[in-house]
Parts: sequence; C-alpha cells; structure tokens
Amino acid sequence: MEFSIEIFLLAIGASFIQRTIGFGFGIFIMTALPFLMPSYAEAVTLSGLLSLTSATVVMFKYVKYVNWRRLLPIFAAFAVFSTIAIVMLDRIEGRAMRMTLGVMLIILSLYFAFFKDKIQKFIRPTRGWQLGTGMASGVMGGLFGMHGPPVVLYLIVSEPDKNHYMGMIQTYAVITNIVMLSVRAYNGYVTPVVGTTYLYAMGGLVIGVLAGNWAFSRIPNRLFTYLVYAYIGISGAIILLTA
Repeated sequence: MEFSIEIFLLAIGASFIQRTIGFGFGIFIMTALPFLMPSYAEAVTLSGLLSLTSATVVMFKYVKYVNWRRLLPIFAAFAVFSTIAIVMLDRIEGRAMRMTLGVMLIILSLYFAFFKDKIQKFIRPTRGWQLGTGMASGVMGGLFGMHGPPVVLYLIVSEPDKNHYMGMIQTYAVITNIVMLSVRAYNGYVTPVVGTTYLYAMGGLVIGVLAGNWAFSRIPNRLFTYLVYAYIGISGAIILLTA
C-alpha cells in the first residue's frame, strides 16, 4: 500500500510494452518491483499474476491465429523446467546469473537483427526447436520471472506475420503464467500483500493495454520485427545494469 502509486505506474508501462510487442512485462516491472515488495519471490509472483491478466485480455482477440501443434511442445518443455527452476529459486546466487542473462540477451538481439534473413532459413518449426525453446523459457521464467525472450526469438522468425506472432505469444504467456502461479502458490509465494498490490495495479493495467492496442495496430510488420529485437537488447541492458 505504501508504494501503490509507483506500482500503478509500473503496471501501465509493463502492460503497454507487452501489448505492443507481445512480451516484456516481467522485464520492465522487475527493474523496480523487487525494491517495492517485501521479498523477491513475492515480486516475481505479482509480476506473473499481472502479466497473466494482461495477456488473457489480449489472447481472446488473437487466439484464432494460434497453431496449437507448434505451441504445445514448447509449453510441455516449459512446464518441466520452470517447475525445477522455481524450486531452486532460493538456492541460486542471483547477481551473477542476472549479469550473464543480460549480456546474452544483448548479444542475441544484435545477432538476430543483423542476420535476420539467414536465421529465418535456419530456425524451423520443428519439434527439436520447439522443445529447446520451451526449456530455455522455463529456466528463465522460473528464475527471473521473464520467460518471454526465448519464445519471442523463435516465434518472430517462424510465424508469418505479427498477428500470428501475437496470438501465439499471448496464448503461451497465459498458459505458462498459470503454471508458474500454481507452483508459486504451492510454495507459499501468493501472500496477502501480493493480492492487495494486484488490486492496486489493475487500473494501470487497463490503461497500458488500451494504449498498447492503439500502438500495435499502427506498426508495420517489418518494423515490428526490429522493435522486438531492439527491446530484447534493451532488456539485456536493463538486467545487466540492475544486477
């Protein structure tokens, strides 16, 4: 309650980013949320709960573009590895992990941006790529509350346009956040503070989604791809600087 205004504003920014480019809610809000919540685990839980709500609203608009045969293998691998990562959350030294993650995201964003055409020929919608993507997503989601980047990098080159991409990534966000929220609830991370803060943030969530809906409809397909790569690089820099 003491930081309700700050969390309200963070919810606006995070939901706007997620609605505009399909991911980034956790990356944005987790730059400040751990300093406003009683514990890191509660901050990650609140981030996931808000991201789930934002993604659910968007998913209903784009679910007709979802290819379930491509999505389910990613989710299956995610479910296994995110559960393992969440259980290990209290046993891992976070600073070195976050610095490594930040550097990796910056390198990946630059590589994908400069070699986009070659990567499109290399990354295919095969079972191996889907399982590997889900594994990486599960580890990042369980440890850092930001499971989007691996799936985003895969979907942005394997889906035909931004509407198919948005449908796939938002549906994936809904399913995976439900899984992670269930595991966190079982481990006692869904506390009264998380519930109260969630209610304060809901107004900001609505504002961010509406503004993001306006922005998304005005971004051309080709420019959209580079915006996604750019934000992954920015996310890496944010994680690195806040580690």
